[in-house]
Amino acid sequence: MSSTASAPVVNRLLDGLPRAERNRLLQRCEPVHLVFGSVLCEPDRPFRHLYFPLTGFISMITTLEGHQPLELGLIGNEGMLGATLVLDINAAPIRAVVQGTGSALRISLGSLRQALCDSPRLCRSLRRYLYVLMVQLAQNAACGHFHELEPRLARWLLMTHDRAHADHFHLTHEFLSDMLGVRRSGVTIAAGALQQRRLIRYSRGEITILDRRGLEATACGCYDAMLEDYLRLFPAHDAVGAN
Repeated sequence: MSSTASAPVVNRLLDGLPRAERNRLLQRCEPVHLVFGSVLCEPDRPFRHLYFPLTGFISMITTLEGHQPLELGLIGNEGMLGATLVLDINAAPIRAVVQGTGSALRISLGSLRQALCDSPRLCRSLRRYLYVLMVQLAQNAACGHFHELEPRLARWLLMTHDRAHADHFHLTHEFLSDMLGVRRSGVTIAAGALQQRRLIRYSRGEITILDRRGLEATACGCYDAMLEDYLRLFPAHDAVGAN
């Protein structure tokens, strides 16, 4: 799996549709630029738009009163934000924040509803993708409870690397601490250990992946489990983050 391949980045849910259905759906979409930190939806509020990421990627975040935000999962070009519409539910279950600046395709609720009526294959893909999200949320909960910080950090860096389509990306200490549900001092120690082993280079929030294979060997088994679940439901795709 390579995040630096030269092939153009596509959204894998859309790319898996029959050509006629895909073209009809693309006509209903508009290209947009996702800006780091932008809030795309809030929990229990109606979606304003739905997104199929291309090179940008989105964090699913939950908040509890008196606690820091906690990231539950990532959405990149393997999926979409707003898949719950296939269940006829147009309220967002969580907060969604742009974690990776980049491109996406945006569609209105009405247009996606019409597309779901026109495309049985799209309905099937979104139902399967909802299952992938459920597995990701459950895996993240178990991972955060049982696994050590350094393997968890390696796993999240791999997930981000997959969706960034580049070896270099921006993740601040604060964002990483929210992502992992730990104090910033813990992130500093774990990132320092990965850097000392020359798996990453990390300075002032700028992360460069130096040794992808080494990072995979360090990550907990949750990373491979997530990939296997995706490939089982979308067997035509090489990998979640592959171009």
